[in-house]
Amino acid sequence: MTDVARAAGVAIGTVSNVLNHPDKVAPATLERVQGAIAQLGFVRNTNAQQLAAGRSRSIGLVVIDISNSLFVDIARGAQRYATELSMNVLVANSDNRIDQQRADLDFFDGARVGGILLAPMEDAGDDVARIRTHGRPTIMLNYDTGRNDCCQVLVDNEEVGYLAARHLIEIGRTRLAFVGGRDYLQPVALRRRGVRRAVAEENGRVTLQEIPTENLDPPGGLRAGEELAPQVRDGRLDGVIAVTDLLAMALIQVFGAEGIAVPGDVAVMGCDHNSAAWGGMIPLTSVQMQGIDMGREGVRLLLAELGEDPATHEHVTTVLRPELVVRESTVGRSAISAASV
Repeated sequence: MTDVARAAGVAIGTVSNVLNHPDKVAPATLERVQGAIAQLGFVRNTNAQQLAAGRSRSIGLVVIDISNSLFVDIARGAQRYATELSMNVLVANSDNRIDQQRADLDFFDGARVGGILLAPMEDAGDDVARIRTHGRPTIMLNYDTGRNDCCQVLVDNEEVGYLAARHLIEIGRTRLAFVGGRDYLQPVALRRRGVRRAVAEENGRVTLQEIPTENLDPPGGLRAGEELAPQVRDGRLDGVIAVTDLLAMALIQVFGAEGIAVPGDVAVMGCDHNSAAWGGMIPLTSVQMQGIDMGREGVRLLLAELGEDPATHEHVTTVLRPELVVRESTVGRSAISAASV
């Protein structure tokens, strides 16, 4: 600031006003000081400013897989709300790696962000507890810790599976398969539970088989599709629920290559409304996960916690309701066209 004041021929206090209260500075003086800053190549040290003020205007967001549009929507919702409050959201993608997730949390902790939003796929309780001991509030997104040591924003993942199965049952599909990963991934376990609940309500009229996959990516869907194709041809299968949209699109790819009509021979749907899977020849029925609302609510809870005494703050859990989005992969093009008229 001293160098800028000298170059612009003004007092240090004027430079401070240009940086923090530009409305208080005459236009000609403002232009002269900004010109000096540009000439000298100086950039405001925001971290130092926030540390000096005793508060940060930045929030860290750690997601498990930025290629999934759920997490993009979470980031978008968080950023929109934060922007309204003149705050920033810094996003880190842990790329489905627990070690990278831990490194991302440590980075934001070291950067002294005001707080952290974390959307994991597996339990991160130990890491969250460590971060919180440093005075860094952490809000969990789309993962129920089962504990009362932090605020949470959840989508009812059991309801996601239930809505998917009910939809197939209501359009007349009675021989169903659930294609999913392993139950150590909480969303998978909960969506499976919802599918089972919907089938159980039919008292034996609807059958269900479960096809496990090693992961939630397309290769797992390709292998599952090869296993299920013969059953579709034999009339033993007429509806498939994939725990993710990427798995569902891989299934449709295999069925198409095998000459199996979707949804004529078998209806196929996903469960996480991933925009990466919307570009196929057959638009995919899925379940909307309310990611934008989740990000917004996460920021709201974080700021509420920051404004309260840690000793008296009570952690809360907000549960958002998923919504079915019907497309051609379960009801066909004609039904979608008729509904849009």
